[in-house]
Amino acid sequence: MFEDILHTDTFILLTAILFIVGVLTTKFSDRLGVPSLVLFMAVGMIMGSDVLNIIYFDNASTAQMIGIFALIIILFEGGLQTKWNKLRPVIMPSLSLATVGVILTSGIVAVFAKFILGLGWMEAALFGAIVGSTDAAAVFAVLKGQNINDRVGTTLEAESGSNDPMAVFLTIALIELITLPDTNIFTLIGSFFVQMGLGLLLGYLFGKLSVAALNRINLDSSGLYPLFAISFALLTYGITAFMNGSGLLAVYVLAIIIGNQEIAYRHSISRFSEGFAWMMQILMFVILGLLAFPAEVFTWDITWKSLLISAILMLIARPIAVYLSTLNMKFTYKELAFLSWAGLKGAVPIVLATFPLLANIENSHLIFNVVFFVVLTSCLIQGSTITNVAEKLNLTGPKKSTPIHSIELVSLQKASAEMIEYEMEDDAEIIGKQLVNIPFPEGSLINAIIRDDKLITPTGNTVIHAGDFLYILTSKKDKEKLKKLLKEKRQLPAKEVSENSS
Repeated sequence: MFEDILHTDTFILLTAILFIVGVLTTKFSDRLGVPSLVLFMAVGMIMGSDVLNIIYFDNASTAQMIGIFALIIILFEGGLQTKWNKLRPVIMPSLSLATVGVILTSGIVAVFAKFILGLGWMEAALFGAIVGSTDAAAVFAVLKGQNINDRVGTTLEAESGSNDPMAVFLTIALIELITLPDTNIFTLIGSFFVQMGLGLLLGYLFGKLSVAALNRINLDSSGLYPLFAISFALLTYGITAFMNGSGLLAVYVLAIIIGNQEIAYRHSISRFSEGFAWMMQILMFVILGLLAFPAEVFTWDITWKSLLISAILMLIARPIAVYLSTLNMKFTYKELAFLSWAGLKGAVPIVLATFPLLANIENSHLIFNVVFFVVLTSCLIQGSTITNVAEKLNLTGPKKSTPIHSIELVSLQKASAEMIEYEMEDDAEIIGKQLVNIPFPEGSLINAIIRDDKLITPTGNTVIHAGDFLYILTSKKDKEKLKKLLKEKRQLPAKEVSENSS
């Protein structure tokens, strides 16, 4: 019994150390110009048996389970931050990149992998499928807080959030074709459409159900609402996967619906999900780092082959796939160049590389080691230069304005009131007006204004400026009326309208 307690205590201590080191590495990532996820993997490799020999870990099944769980949380958090008004114009190119683009990338890489790695055609196709998709965890982490322009940034985020199902499908389908030669390929194709259809349908239905539950069920503690929302993400994945649908796609759709609806405790849910996603990201990449053995990954044979495949993936396969899958979609050459360079690889390929290990596919260890090296190369080279490339291509937008002062937004369920945050746009009707002259709904109260990172205590004579962050306490029944007032656009004089239209 004492040994069991000692083992548990050691596990807790090591977990604490891993999380603390993981959090602290985020401070160094900006200074070093290296994405934090690379440092997370480095922490895992250093603490593994080949370096410090603190933790021995070679359980691919456990790594796969942790990886999928982490991806659910990361996709959920990413979907919450995806705004429908920005996503709608880029749905078609995003879906094309997530399907046609993945297939083209996988096919091109497979041809080169066949000869470079000495694999059979089916194994080469399996390798191509594993590295064919961009990674949501990597893309969300690298683009978070960056000022990449909305069109290409949203396209890339939507692609990475929706292309995991295609990569998972291709990987599992090819494993079935290798291990079960009698598998009917037409059945697999039909299965793909069923998976995608169920993912979209159940994601939408559970999204609507989640919004209704979050708004109508009064829980005793505000801290339960974030947990309630996360539980719906896990439930959506579980039921969709149980019905042979794409659970990851369903979670992403669910999160987009929740993120674009009015829900109670939105701020708390968002902040909790962000922190939880960071925790799972650290855990996932550290575990994947532990699963890789440097003595095997960094041999000369693996190194030169992996570097060659990485170059082909970054400079040939991805650009061709991006160009062909976005034909006639009105992207400029600069935008296409950025989308080509920003095809980051991350956790998904490494998690998918555990599938051949568990299926005992021939050359599965070679595939895993090369995939791991390719991901490291992509994160180091592409991840650390993505912002510079955007700047060189003049694809950076205005700096994202976020108030430094933090005011916790609350939803007072029992009082049927809510504190809302709103950023004033340049063309709003109430810009330049004093608060006393603005017809706010009766009972609505402006508690604070943040302007140029400074907190302003509002009075009746305070004038609203463009870019102001307003924090307003209002009753739930007047919420829509208040939002309509805040969003109302200034009417241009007839002469000015005529000049603008001409």
